[in-house]
Amino acid sequence: MEFTINEIAHLLGGELEGEGSKKVNRLSKIEEASEGSIAFLSNPKYENFLYSTDASAVIVDKSFNPKQAYNTTLIKVDDAYTSFSTLLEEYQRIANFSKIGKEDPCFVADSAKYGENAFIGAFAYIGANVTIGDNVKIHPHVHIGDNSVIGDNTIIYPGVKIYSNTSIGSYCTLHANCVIGSDGFGFAPQPDGTYKTIPQIGNVIIEDHVSIGANTVVDCATMGSTVIKKGVKLDNLVQIAHNVEVGENTVVAAQAGISGSTKLGKNCIIAGQVGIIGHIQIADRVTIGAQSGVHKADKPGQTLLGSPAVDHKQCVKSYAITKNLPQLLKRIEVLEEKILN
Repeated sequence: MEFTINEIAHLLGGELEGEGSKKVNRLSKIEEASEGSIAFLSNPKYENFLYSTDASAVIVDKSFNPKQAYNTTLIKVDDAYTSFSTLLEEYQRIANFSKIGKEDPCFVADSAKYGENAFIGAFAYIGANVTIGDNVKIHPHVHIGDNSVIGDNTIIYPGVKIYSNTSIGSYCTLHANCVIGSDGFGFAPQPDGTYKTIPQIGNVIIEDHVSIGANTVVDCATMGSTVIKKGVKLDNLVQIAHNVEVGENTVVAAQAGISGSTKLGKNCIIAGQVGIIGHIQIADRVTIGAQSGVHKADKPGQTLLGSPAVDHKQCVKSYAITKNLPQLLKRIEVLEEKILN
């Protein structure tokens, strides 16, 4: 992909200082950029690279005033970091949505329907009565079970497995090998010590603008639906159990696990390796620190840490005491010796 600097400046609503007819074909760090690259400068620590870079263009803030001569074209914008992010998004959109058509071999049921500009990669399986929207990109080895619905402009990367009756919204991204709709962990203990499987007959509903990381699993509901609300971002290796509801714009980092029937509020931040017990309600805007074990989080906006998780300030104070326990033990032993003698 190749664009002129003028075209990029127009896309970003920026002002040019320098030659705009040159072409760029890649995005680079300012310290590594070469001819044909476009970079950005937002952190003053990297300013010195501007005066030696070979980048064809550099995105900078409108307030930026160079202290030395430079040999590149500047694109001045309100916020260089945000504008470069916009450029990355556009680059990714063009790269990800360029493919159209159907590769062979793959299987598409006669009753399945897919929209305009869709792409279905080799060895994909599209089940009966599946409905796929416009501009959806289904990469190789994807399985989409019967009666599922995929919204417009969604990308499904290689190896994703989507069980039957799943609903996925528009502008979603499902990364490699994630599994949507597998059975929830439902087993009834029996008098003889065995476990009887409880059939999981619900489904999964994923709303618009959701991102699901590689090897993440979202279980179907026992009855009803497991729901991932609009704007949720799930990292790699996350476990979402049956009948969980994840609120709008909540983010969950890698290796976190949400137990069955728990409901997460809006705009929560769940750090890595967090474990949340089942059948509780997490309030809106709750932040939970890494490796915390959560049994209660019902106050909006609170920050929790530790296992069991408590208010982060209380946890830090407790940790400060804990790390001093060896010294406290020595003091106690000295006092005991004085008392006994």
